[in-house]
Amino acid sequence: MTYWLGVDTGGTFTDFVLWSESEGVRIHKVLSTPAAPERAILQGIDDLHLAAALADGVLTVVHGTTVATNAALEGKGARTVFITNEGLEDVLLIGRQAREELYNLTPPIRQDALMETRVLGVDSRVDKDGCSLRALTPEGLAVLVARVAELNPESVAVSLLFDFLNADDERRITEALAQAGRFVCGAADVLPLAGEYERGMAVWLNAWLGPKVADYIARLDQALSGAGLSIMQSHGGTVAANLAERQAVSLLLSGPAGGLCAAREVALSVKQPAVMTFDMGGTSTDVALIDGELRLTLEGKIGNWPVAVPMVDMHTIGAGGGSIAYVDEAGMLHVGPESAGADPGPACYGRGGQQLTVTDANLLAGRLQPSFALGGSLSLDRAAASQACATLAAALGLSEADTVAGVLALANDHMAQALRVISVEKGHDPSKFSLLSFGGAGGLHVCDLAEMLAMRRAIVPLNSGVLSAQGLLQAPRQRELLRALPQDSTVVAINALAAELLAQGEAALQAEGVRPQRRSVRVDMCYRGQSFTLPIAWQIEPSSGCSPDAMEQAQQAFHLAHQARYGHALQLPAVAVNVRVSVFAEGCLLTWPSAPTQWGDRCGAVTLADCAQPVPLYRREELGAGQQIHGPALIIEDVATTYIKSGWTAGVTSTGHLLLTV
Repeated sequence: MTYWLGVDTGGTFTDFVLWSESEGVRIHKVLSTPAAPERAILQGIDDLHLAAALADGVLTVVHGTTVATNAALEGKGARTVFITNEGLEDVLLIGRQAREELYNLTPPIRQDALMETRVLGVDSRVDKDGCSLRALTPEGLAVLVARVAELNPESVAVSLLFDFLNADDERRITEALAQAGRFVCGAADVLPLAGEYERGMAVWLNAWLGPKVADYIARLDQALSGAGLSIMQSHGGTVAANLAERQAVSLLLSGPAGGLCAAREVALSVKQPAVMTFDMGGTSTDVALIDGELRLTLEGKIGNWPVAVPMVDMHTIGAGGGSIAYVDEAGMLHVGPESAGADPGPACYGRGGQQLTVTDANLLAGRLQPSFALGGSLSLDRAAASQACATLAAALGLSEADTVAGVLALANDHMAQALRVISVEKGHDPSKFSLLSFGGAGGLHVCDLAEMLAMRRAIVPLNSGVLSAQGLLQAPRQRELLRALPQDSTVVAINALAAELLAQGEAALQAEGVRPQRRSVRVDMCYRGQSFTLPIAWQIEPSSGCSPDAMEQAQQAFHLAHQARYGHALQLPAVAVNVRVSVFAEGCLLTWPSAPTQWGDRCGAVTLADCAQPVPLYRREELGAGQQIHGPALIIEDVATTYIKSGWTAGVTSTGHLLLTV
């Protein structure tokens, strides 16, 4: 018997979803161990009694990791050397000259890892058509190797001008430097697109984060010796662990991408494919928009740095259950982005936390019940939360009740604004979507946020507190390949490049022992003279590889997409800039038992701060298909709690999902 285990490591909790054909689904949570994330994973495997399965080689683990993300945000990458053409040494520091404070004439000097990176220039040049103007000489290469040896970096990033058209010199450099055993990567392999700044940043991030990510994955792979280990990538597909070690920049949204995979399956199963997702964990909140398929972007960011590799189009803010509330020097209340994390955690965890967090506020408001937290295994200390609240309330000059209400309202405002970023600011009306909520804290705020955005429908999936771990199992094994096109490429050239990339993707999946099952082709297009592109589906014939109407269809689709995104379309032809292909092999097909046919009764009543009368309490696993729960009410489960506000009704689907309407 084979076991499939999805493991999502978050800032506060590490979530597990275990599936086997004979035993179905089991779920589990443990506190994360940020200093060594693999310790929490091994603890969870021990708690789930999987030692025998691991020893017998019948355990497959799919992991969503935050190691790359945390290292980037904390500035804890490797000592890196960046190599580029002579005369372009300052490209990464100049960037796009986009200032955070437009009218500040004396901005502070940036102090980050990029400023500390040593940059070396080489005498090599390729023109815009990929023709070599000046090849790197053997003597020049030898001098470069010697200079790198003197600097003794942990990693090296190489990005030469127009390497996406001709990477001969770049590969000579990477091959020569890799012989010393360092982590070395070239931009032509990381991001073969135009834009020397974005391409250079991608390969620098990959090199800067690479050694730490490779070390972590190697440690985890060794600890799980005998298990098949794969890692979730930022674009929503998984890859074998030994390949992920070289793709650190593609793991920056590793964990959150898993949640979107599961969210898409849930949305399709309840016949509401247009959803805005809201994933509220212990440290952060991730929001995204799904309309049948995951949306990918080449305009992602991590901190202040652009990340132009394909990743799910997601917006993240520092507002989670562990977000700390504090008062600034002007007496204003703030919530986040600093988090209590897993250690010490919120004050109510009883692990030494002294400051009020959103989790503490939910506990004091009655929305969290101490006896039901994590199935009763997590002891919540209400007195400690009350003491933390008293300190904050004194600084604000408010009562405990008003302080709690203020913290929750401010946290909701932050999250509602994040949802507006991925909807209103991109031309979408939130009222036409359903709000799909998950994460350990999502169900506590879902009704509030839906009301703030004038949304009348919401979805709280079964096992919502571990949905990201579940999505890791459902995610496809995937290859996302892209490459820039030469200027004014014809339909024949576009199809030839698409066919080449498709063949590479299919071969890569077959090398991992899986059979490609789906594929798609998109072309990034823009009006001539523009620098921002939109991805457009490209029609390619399976037999000949050339559809005569492909360009005309793509032109029409681009005008419509531009109108929807920017509110207007121009009477100009669009040009093709990049080709992007996706090749998929489906993930684990999970099966779920039906919800009980008998409706469950309330298991008690609780007092909530914003309700005059006690409200009914229900256990989620006892709710029957078709049952309607009218708010106000609390619905509890082992890994999450859902608060149904007054005026809202929760209906139970045949598979146990909650459909909320107002």
